[in-house]
Amino acid sequence: MGRDGVASGPKPRAARRVDAELLAGTTAHYDDPAYYTKTYRRRLDDVRYYVDLAESRGGPVLELGCGNGRIAVPLARGGVEVAGVDLSAPMLADLRARLAAEEPEVRARVTLRRGDMRAVRLGRRFPLVFCPFNAFLHLYERRDVERFLATVRAHLAPRGELVFDVSIPEPTELARKPERAYSAPSFVYPGADGGPGERVRYTERFDYDKLRQVLFVAMEFIPESGAEAWMTPLAHRQFHPAELEALLHYNGFEVTRRAGDFDGSAPTNESASLIVHARARKSPRGR
Repeated sequence: MGRDGVASGPKPRAARRVDAELLAGTTAHYDDPAYYTKTYRRRLDDVRYYVDLAESRGGPVLELGCGNGRIAVPLARGGVEVAGVDLSAPMLADLRARLAAEEPEVRARVTLRRGDMRAVRLGRRFPLVFCPFNAFLHLYERRDVERFLATVRAHLAPRGELVFDVSIPEPTELARKPERAYSAPSFVYPGADGGPGERVRYTERFDYDKLRQVLFVAMEFIPESGAEAWMTPLAHRQFHPAELEALLHYNGFEVTRRAGDFDGSAPTNESASLIVHARARKSPRGR
């Protein structure tokens, strides 16, 4: 659904679980870079983690799922060369606009390609491949993961490292009833092209498909002015930590490090995120 109204409740599962919904859940959240930037402007710990890692290695970095440059621009400012790949045309256009305002030497360090991180081939190899902030969760099926890891392998230099972070499935969140709307504080939604925004009430609905392990989130925006409400869908595959390790192992990767927070601390039962470092084995076949 677009900006033609907020759904009054969940659709029947048989009608909802179609590829079109997965497509919408993969793309819609990234169609409005101004909202994305405002929503995640205070998310800085992961930026520092990736920048520190890249600066310690010296780059260059391949970033799969670079979005509108939340991490790529700080990397370039820090002197690291970045090749960014993303599927979202609006996010890449916003990144190009952001780069236009940077110093020439920063702009020169960033190259961009619109493409699918499961299939893109740049003809280069990198000591670091990043896939930050849940981009990995848009790999909904085993075949998607296999194709993504083949992309990583094709671009990793010898002894190169893949680093990505994902949210850890939270049972209480997955058990939420889809008919219930969870409210958050109202806020001013950014206007188009930098114009004045409007205050909206914000709610979320959660609907977990436990067979496919996909969490569907409906983000609902209701203008306080009485204007038409709209909904933005988001779909995230839920990967459990041991499942991730197995997927990496049987696709020829070994996990070299795991962290449960961006301070580098070990994962615990309280960790909300998992940061994974992995290297490709010489033989891609696992045992």
